[in-house]
Amino acid sequence: MTNYNFTDGVERNVTIGKLVCLARTYKKHAQEMKSDVTEDPLFFLKPASAVIFNGESIVTPEMSKCLHHEVELGVVIGEKCKNVSQKNALDYVLGYLLALDITARDIQSEAKKKGFPWDIAKGFDTFAPISDVVLKEDVPNPNNLDISLKVNQEIRQNSNTSNMIYSVERIIGFISQIMTLEQGDLIMTGTPEGVGEIVAGDLLEAELGNICSLKVNVS
Repeated sequence: MTNYNFTDGVERNVTIGKLVCLARTYKKHAQEMKSDVTEDPLFFLKPASAVIFNGESIVTPEMSKCLHHEVELGVVIGEKCKNVSQKNALDYVLGYLLALDITARDIQSEAKKKGFPWDIAKGFDTFAPISDVVLKEDVPNPNNLDISLKVNQEIRQNSNTSNMIYSVERIIGFISQIMTLEQGDLIMTGTPEGVGEIVAGDLLEAELGNICSLKVNVS
């Protein structure tokens, strides 16, 4: 079991729980993937074993020939909750982080064609790099944060969480209607447009406003 790191350097015994990952939360990304936007959020799960941290490496699995990057706002749950109202949703948040949802796009595309689940394409070890956690008290509004990703110094993704179709409050409320959220669970809120391929040797550098950053490479 692995614990989160925090930007203030204080050690807290908060274990990384389940990773709830949203899809199609930015209209332009849905368009580039030729997918429809849905009234309610769509999500899938990643295992906690997919998590790596700043300075570590995304490992290309032998099963895939095409990895894609997806930069996202992550929401770390601080308190167990169920059937949360949007009004009170942020009360259950511990903090926020930067996350990368790495996808084996070739495996995912084949699964989509056959109507199969996406779990294999999303769940490999090292497919969820995350930054240190910024406590929610230091983030006035999670629905208005610049988010960007560079690959080898070239900007690939550049947006703002205000462009998300669903607010952080709605996302938490909706997920909590379906499953109990527990301390340490991580909600990955989906990616803006600009996703693309990464290969061995690439350096990925992401930023969330001026509050945290994430740097990993591909091996």
